[in-house]
Amino acid sequence: MSPHPTSIRLQSSVPVLLVDDVNATAAWYREHLGFDTTGIFPPGGAAAWASLQRDGAEIMLQRLKGYRQETLYERREGGVWNAYIRLTGVVKLYETVKGKPFVKKTLAREPYGDWDFEIVDLNGYVLVFGGDETVESQPSSNAR
Repeated sequence: MSPHPTSIRLQSSVPVLLVDDVNATAAWYREHLGFDTTGIFPPGGAAAWASLQRDGAEIMLQRLKGYRQETLYERREGGVWNAYIRLTGVVKLYETVKGKPFVKKTLAREPYGDWDFEIVDLNGYVLVFGGDETVESQPSSNAR
């Protein structure tokens, strides 16, 4: 196999989530996770698409009227995730959501080295926020 040309450099990968209501989902991500809506189309009324960003992370939303994410989490040991978002300050972010009803798995050190936690958004998508920082007081680990 020939090597890839060095002039090509992939910059990022962005999860695109199907949702019934783009506007409500964008508002939820802003309120609970601090994401900004950096693009929305059309700009007035029921949006068909939006880009949500926080720091260097981006999530896109696409409207599919009547769509509901199928719950697959329990079908795989360790759960089924829709996005893994790496960050610095995972403990600080966790403290902002700790105890909220949408937290699926509390902050724990995982066998692969990251500290992470899981949330379930209003559409049923499972997002994991994780980082490999040193955590001074170690919360109890949850089995995966």
